[in-house]
Amino acid sequence: MSEGTKNQPANASRDELNPFHSMAHQFGLAADLLELDEGTRDVLRQPDRELTVSMPVMMDDGTIEVFTGYRVQHNFSRGPCKGGIRFAPDVNLDEVRALAAWMTWKCSVVDIPFGGGKGGVICDPRNLSQGELERLTRRYTASIMDILGPDRDVPAPDMNTNEQTMAWIMDTYSMHVRRTTTAVVTGKPIAIGGSKGRREATGRGVMLVCREAMKKLGRSPEDTRVVVQGCGNVGGVGALLLHREGYKVVSVSDMYGALYNPDGLDMPAVMDHLRGSGRLEGYSSADYIVNSEGQLELPCELLIPAATENQITSKNADRIQAELVVEGANGPTTSRGQEILDSRGIMVVPDILANAGGVTVSYFEWVQDRMGYFWTEEIVNSRLEQVMVRAFHSVADMAEKHNVNLRTGAYLVAIDRVARVYRMRGVFA
Repeated sequence: MSEGTKNQPANASRDELNPFHSMAHQFGLAADLLELDEGTRDVLRQPDRELTVSMPVMMDDGTIEVFTGYRVQHNFSRGPCKGGIRFAPDVNLDEVRALAAWMTWKCSVVDIPFGGGKGGVICDPRNLSQGELERLTRRYTASIMDILGPDRDVPAPDMNTNEQTMAWIMDTYSMHVRRTTTAVVTGKPIAIGGSKGRREATGRGVMLVCREAMKKLGRSPEDTRVVVQGCGNVGGVGALLLHREGYKVVSVSDMYGALYNPDGLDMPAVMDHLRGSGRLEGYSSADYIVNSEGQLELPCELLIPAATENQITSKNADRIQAELVVEGANGPTTSRGQEILDSRGIMVVPDILANAGGVTVSYFEWVQDRMGYFWTEEIVNSRLEQVMVRAFHSVADMAEKHNVNLRTGAYLVAIDRVARVYRMRGVFA
């Protein structure tokens, strides 16, 4: 299931939509408040390692096509790099750099011992057969083998990759090192070392921070209308869990369009329909909006952009009607969009906190793989809740201490932790 579209509001400037520029801007705000010296800033804002690979792949018709792939390792200070691999036609190095940096801050916000990494392959998976996808994945894995490993860099699923992709990566790596190494990736099928609760973890984490943020706003679930952009493992799971908690989910979307019912959607029925047909279109108990660009502007109290980056920008932030925005996706709000939301008094729970449930349970999976002992789903979910609730309140307290928004509060928490470790370890010479 797709997490949503790659559509971006028209007429936003190229600089505003550059995710690396957005990350660097937010980094600078937090670094100023922390009074970081220039040397530490230079170390933390730059990736430790970038790898670009060209991968010839035999296609089903016998031709050879060369694909480009990236793996960026942003920071090793707190532990192995951790981050997903995405397959998309518009993947670029600046995007992967920004996502890798966000992973560093995300792992630090929830205080798990990883640094940030990210990978991407320029391709359109919809135009590739299962066999072509497998050959591409295995070739990509072989091309970046030198920098992978349970103690070096641990990939996970991301946009247009899934459990099967991770199984191919794990198998390819294991064949090269001549031993089964389940801890080299997370987000795997449970049968080969995956963790219970991993598939739902990001959506569950979103639900948990929504709950904590709504408490701060003094709102109850039954008084809260929710709009969710996306209907995959983040948006769909998050919407379903919020529905179970008593929230009124009025809209969800996929890459083709959006459903809208002001009286609330029956989310179990919506998800059953989506599993059966592969898309939301055709669900009879709601209006279907073919062009869902205006979905983010629907009336609601809680808005969850859970699709992709650059969805709330200077061009549409003044039309957002929500009281609270919880970022299920990575980078859905540009820096200028955030400024407009701030000026309107709209609270934003940033991506590096809101969607950290996935990497948290990925950490749990990595731990379970390394000790060869696996937890029940109840234990996984309970430990996830502890981590997410603690992280939310750490960020909220930091934001209140410095009189800043939650995004800057999250960066303050994250950057301070990484900088302290860097200073303790020192510079190797």
